Amino acid sequence: MTDEREQFIAVQKNGDGDITGFKTSSGRVLEYGQALEEVKSGSIAGVNAFKGRDGEMYIRGDADGDPSNNLDQLPMF
Repeated sequence: MTDEREQFIAVQKNGDGDITGFKTSSGRVLEYGQALEEVKSGSIAGVNAFKGRDGEMYIRGDADGDPSNNLDQLPMF
């Protein structure tokens, strides 16, 4: 069975290098908050939501041992 869910293929970052937005495999552009809601609902493949030390929720790539597909390694758009 193939996973038909969208994936993140590119990111936008602010001046501090923090990810602020995502582009999906279908070409949609999501602000971080929108993307987080979709990740939490399970509609984006290859990522998960977690609670940081500061109590905020964040998006991270699923741990698969491959650093090349980390969100920080995605191309900018």
